[in-house]
Amino acid sequence: MISITSKSRYAVVALAELARAGERPVPIKELAERRDIPEQFLEQLFSNLRRNGLLTSHRGMRGGYTLARPAEEITVLDVVQVLDGKVGDEADEAGGIWAEGVAALRKVFGQTTIAEVARREAEESGSGMYFI
Repeated sequence: MISITSKSRYAVVALAELARAGERPVPIKELAERRDIPEQFLEQLFSNLRRNGLLTSHRGMRGGYTLARPAEEITVLDVVQVLDGKVGDEADEAGGIWAEGVAALRKVFGQTTIAEVARREAEESGSGMYFI
């Protein structure tokens, strides 16, 4: 079974929002409002992502979060595996078509960066706004 929860989906879109902000720390409340994600839920996700080296937290009046590495270096697979564990362990054991499907998913997630997610969202919204 492939288990990817809504935690990963929410985290990926929130990280894409951070990618658009560039080096400016973004308060978690602002991210939660922009993406309609419960603030406490996002705090839990970001705590885990920070501990695993994907985010940096900044304290103070202009505090918030930034990406710990360039958005081009963080993949969707990085985020999913921090929050949901290794994708498709059970399918690897099952072999055959199950292993092939999981391999394809890992490939797509592993090749898709947070920068790419941010670019796609900007194109889909028609805003063309994308900053790094």
